[in-house]
Amino acid sequence: MFLELLRQRRSIRKFTNTPLTNTQLSVLQEAVLRAPSSRSRDPWQFIFVTDRQKRQALSQAKPHGAGFLAEAAVAVIVCADPRCCDVWIEDCSIAAFILQLTAQDLGLGSCWAQIRCREHDDTTDAESYVRRVAGIPEHLRIDAIIGIGEADEEKEGHPEDELRQERIHWQSYRSDT
Repeated sequence: MFLELLRQRRSIRKFTNTPLTNTQLSVLQEAVLRAPSSRSRDPWQFIFVTDRQKRQALSQAKPHGAGFLAEAAVAVIVCADPRCCDVWIEDCSIAAFILQLTAQDLGLGSCWAQIRCREHDDTTDAESYVRRVAGIPEHLRIDAIIGIGEADEEKEGHPEDELRQERIHWQSYRSDT
């Protein structure tokens, strides 16, 4: 059941050094290409990075929150051409999360590294850095990088009693504060 997949999913930042199989990579590739996009524009491009040195370089994209990419079996750069579609960010985000759910379904761990609107250092933004590392053309924007691999940590899903039910509203927004 799909809801069970959501109940189990957690961000995994520690991975074993086990490479993904060709079958696993093919399933992940098919999943992102089946992602829905606004008006079927498919503005996205996906760069699957398995090379250890390149993943190590990508893990340095921002000062915090990308280090796990060095140990992931694959880092998938999710980028798009904003000239193709005005909602490229949404389209990329949907595809990225479908990628994460597919990884979960395959028994793999995954984690999202936000790149858009993040800094690499005092003079360079994370997008420019990733663009340089991966040879991405200037007309493409980079949304995120998803690290995927065999989990080297176990995390239980969030318990139902921790779900923030106060975020659900019926008919209109209401505030009890």
